[in-house]
Amino acid sequence: MSQPRARTVVVLAAGEGKRMKSALPKVLHPLLGRTLLGHALTAAAPLGAERTLVVVGYGADQVAGHLAEVAPTAEPVLQAEQRGTGHAVRTALDAAPDAAGTVVVLNGDVPLLRAETVAALVEAHESAAAAATVLAAEVPDPTGLGRIVRDDAGRFEQIVEERDATPAQRGIREINAGIYAFDAARLRDALRKLSTDNDQGEEYLTDVFGLLVAVGEPVAVHVAADATETLGCNDRAELAGLRRLLRDRVNLAWMRSGVTLLDPETTWIDVTVTLERDALVDQNTQLRGATTVGAEARIGPDVTLIDSTVGAGATVLRSHAVGAEVGPRASVGPYAYLRPGSRLGVATKVGTFVETKNAEIGDGSKVPHLSYVGDATIGEQSNIGAATVFVNYDGVAKHRTVIGSHARTGADNMFVAPVEVGDGAYTAAGSVIVDDVPPGAMGVARARQRNVEGWVERRRAGTAAAEAARAARSAGVVTPTDAAEVAVEIEVPADPAAPAVGGRVISDQPGTSVGSAEGAGSPVVDASQGDQAHGRPHGVGGGSGAGHTATE
Repeated sequence: MSQPRARTVVVLAAGEGKRMKSALPKVLHPLLGRTLLGHALTAAAPLGAERTLVVVGYGADQVAGHLAEVAPTAEPVLQAEQRGTGHAVRTALDAAPDAAGTVVVLNGDVPLLRAETVAALVEAHESAAAAATVLAAEVPDPTGLGRIVRDDAGRFEQIVEERDATPAQRGIREINAGIYAFDAARLRDALRKLSTDNDQGEEYLTDVFGLLVAVGEPVAVHVAADATETLGCNDRAELAGLRRLLRDRVNLAWMRSGVTLLDPETTWIDVTVTLERDALVDQNTQLRGATTVGAEARIGPDVTLIDSTVGAGATVLRSHAVGAEVGPRASVGPYAYLRPGSRLGVATKVGTFVETKNAEIGDGSKVPHLSYVGDATIGEQSNIGAATVFVNYDGVAKHRTVIGSHARTGADNMFVAPVEVGDGAYTAAGSVIVDDVPPGAMGVARARQRNVEGWVERRRAGTAAAEAARAARSAGVVTPTDAAEVAVEIEVPADPAAPAVGGRVISDQPGTSVGSAEGAGSPVVDASQGDQAHGRPHGVGGGSGAGHTATE
């Protein structure tokens, strides 16, 4: 068995890309999960090259920094003066004087190029023992592209740029894709002979082919099976066109792998994303970065997931997540925002207009509505009431709130961190919790309500509200104060151990329930407050909406 040939990859990435009209180097523009340069490097990676040399020039520091992140084994080689593609390759090989075997040259702006096509090019080149092999493509409109000219026997003759082509040559639809394989020794020899005697005063790599043919060296042509792979881009409009083509390729592959995309034209999936079988993606959805979606999960419509994980059977609807983990069978949205560090357990719920950040939400727990959960840990099977804010920032540092398992927190709560609510504890609606709530306790922290009777008729006389109040009194409608006068008084002895609220004792004696998370509890009795104690809900429990409301 013959030994595999040594290989070196050279990626040309020194150009500015003036028509992009951008401060960002052309090869660093993103395209569905990778930069243009990242796509080129990915296509070449399976070759197993001994060295990968990336020629940098414009924005060299930016490009080199990007390489360190995405391809740390690739070596940037500075082309201080951009004097043409031939000069760029010669600069790269000067940095690798021991390079032998096959040299593969790629442009850094061909993001649709497949690894299989590059491998086929190299295999054809090495099998034919050619001095050079050019990747060609048949295109319907070759305007502006270099043509592959063959002799009558179909053998390679030359590459002709359009400005130099005859009318007959302009009719050729086989074009130079700008991707090559060379024998290293013969390439070095030809590069030394390049001239700058042309309109641009540059060394053209394509002139190497003419030099090789002139001395009788074998030059081959390998035609790409799909011409779209060879497309590059010179401006942002062309980049958008490539993005659409890549979207269609990616989406088709996922659908053929058992993933349902309800509207492929409005679904954008990065090449770095992973989906499992029977996942369903609805319209207007973007899956980006290192996102993974589990089997039978439903994503969308109107969802963006960035570097996030969604477990099997979970649902994410009209929401945005960055660096988040959504557990199996969890439900997110609509209109939720999961920020980095959000971790949702099995069968959890994060509902409408909820934002989470650096938060762990335990299995079966729910944050259904209108809440901010930041820097928090919530145990299992707990329920967070509507309009809750985890107050995590004191202006200098972030602090953490811990809610135990099977806890029930009231609507319109604020938890001022650092604070802890124990397992099985409750908090009353409207409370600002600044101290720990022990397991099984009810935390109440709010001012007592005061009704100013007759205020509207006195201060807003003549308004519709005043007329409605007058009519209600005239019709004998029972007011809250009147109701207190006819209620059955329940005497509850003060318990020194019971929690005090504003000087009042909140009873936890039998028959005076502090309420239920489902809103079905009995009134809380305050035996120290006259008519406020006559069996009326006082806001820490009960099912009338004034108490601890479980907003499930």
